[in-house]
Amino acid sequence: MSEQQQETEAQAELPAVTVNDLVNVYNIIDLASKRGAFQANELSAVGSVANKVKAFVDHVKAAQEAEAEAAGEAPAEVTSGEGS
Repeated sequence: MSEQQQETEAQAELPAVTVNDLVNVYNIIDLASKRGAFQANELSAVGSVANKVKAFVDHVKAAQEAEAEAAGEAPAEVTSGEGS
């Protein structure tokens, strides 16, 4: 097997996280906090992570919308999973 084939296979096996995965992570954190899954001393750390994930998702969504608008296309939809 050539070195290039090995690199291609290694890249294909890398785990991937999508924006929709991060939306789901935020929704899981939100639901768990509403159900009282976290102790009081854990709330600031959990909230900090949730805020970072939400800020990243919002940034990516805004960038996708701006890019689609510049290209004259409808923006790609990122499902929020809210209300499920």
